[in-house]
Amino acid sequence: MCIETKMQGRSPSSGFYRALTCGAALLLCAASAQAEGTPIPHGTLELIARNQWIAAGQTLDLGLRFQLEKGWHIYWVNPGDSGEPPHVEWQLPAGLTAGAMEWPTPRRLETASIVDYGYEDTVLLIVPLHAAASLAAQQPARLGAEVKLLVCSHEMCIPGKAELSLTLPVKTQPAAPDAGTVDLFTAARKAMPRPAPGNWRFRLADANDSFVLSVNLGHQITGHRVTQAIFFPLAESQIENAAPQELLPVATGFRLTLRKSDRLLKPIERLKGLLVLSADRSYWIDVPLGKPGAARSKAATVLESTQYNP
Repeated sequence: MCIETKMQGRSPSSGFYRALTCGAALLLCAASAQAEGTPIPHGTLELIARNQWIAAGQTLDLGLRFQLEKGWHIYWVNPGDSGEPPHVEWQLPAGLTAGAMEWPTPRRLETASIVDYGYEDTVLLIVPLHAAASLAAQQPARLGAEVKLLVCSHEMCIPGKAELSLTLPVKTQPAAPDAGTVDLFTAARKAMPRPAPGNWRFRLADANDSFVLSVNLGHQITGHRVTQAIFFPLAESQIENAAPQELLPVATGFRLTLRKSDRLLKPIERLKGLLVLSADRSYWIDVPLGKPGAARSKAATVLESTQYNP
């Protein structure tokens, strides 16, 4: 097994793909809807489905359910100062197509000098599976997934690989939820970021060594002002992840000052990412630099750019 010491920063050639070549343990097994999780470094991984079968012309939520030991984590689509997000290669029958992975709101994983973005404990990464309308009832469909991942503590990282599979019937009638998994998907959906409300207005200004994000919530705030706001950038090397994000409440919203990254080599045109106001309030935003702009109305327009393509 190859164990990497966790270090600040990454070069384009670094990451777990290079680490995998040094002999990381390949943890291979097949999983079914009722199977126990597949072992991964310091945890387990399971491929599950929300419904009992695949229905033609419908979308089925698949899920990669990670259960991690205390003190270990995996990464968001932008991992922050170190790490790599999980990557999946699908093996699917004709007529079935996997969509972009949907990322829950991450946590800031802080050490003395760096900040990463990721997930601890248990997390469900959802992937929509699109079934063609022409898909006919046939033999049960085998859904295969090869997952490459990096599992880290604050001191070290261990690359791993798992091969998962799930076999589901294909039927013509609308699919019924699986009683064993539906609650997991319902909870995960509630925790997903959502589009920012249509009446919110955003402005992004360049302030030399910082970006200033101004958020107008569309009404005069009385009594309870915004006292917490954290921004997670979708792209790497735009802001300094470990720098404090200075929040200034104002009558109609707030301003958030984000220090520019030392690795930002050219001006940006827009700032995309997650704006988190509380444990259950996170929003995708996409704001152009230098002029007012509203967040895009559909999270999918942002999610299209979050699929990890090595």
